[in-house]
Amino acid sequence: MIKEINIDKPEDSNVILGYSHFIKTVEDLSEIVVTSVPGCKFGLAFSEASGERLVRFDGNDKELIDMAIKNIINLKSGHTFIIIIRNAYPINMLNAIKMCQEVGSIFAATANPLSVIVYEGNNGNGILGVIDGFSPLGIEDETAKEKRKKLLRDIGYKS
Repeated sequence: MIKEINIDKPEDSNVILGYSHFIKTVEDLSEIVVTSVPGCKFGLAFSEASGERLVRFDGNDKELIDMAIKNIINLKSGHTFIIIIRNAYPINMLNAIKMCQEVGSIFAATANPLSVIVYEGNNGNGILGVIDGFSPLGIEDETAKEKRKKLLRDIGYKS
């Protein structure tokens, strides 16, 4: 059976959802978050797919930790991790996360509403894909292009 599962997160946060293969993931990803953006608030949860099959977690913000755990439990997908962050953007840590030895793939990195498409198998769920935000409403014109370029410079991502 295929299901759509909504990810619950605070409006002022971002989510990184990915696949990883080893219990060491929790410590390594926590290190990446805190060293990428000192002062970043985060909650991280990882679901083991073998052994004790526990939800492992870390973070420095109880609300975000609890939310990460809740989402991982709802997904019921082994070797999946979710990081919910505040006071930072995924772009600040995404490359480091992708380079983490245990990380196999990233499904989403977004502040948008996020839902996950999962297949319910005999042993648990597997992630098929994600729905990140909403469908496009049109095509960028010159005014929108200039607005985009200005925004990137105003927030310091381009000079």
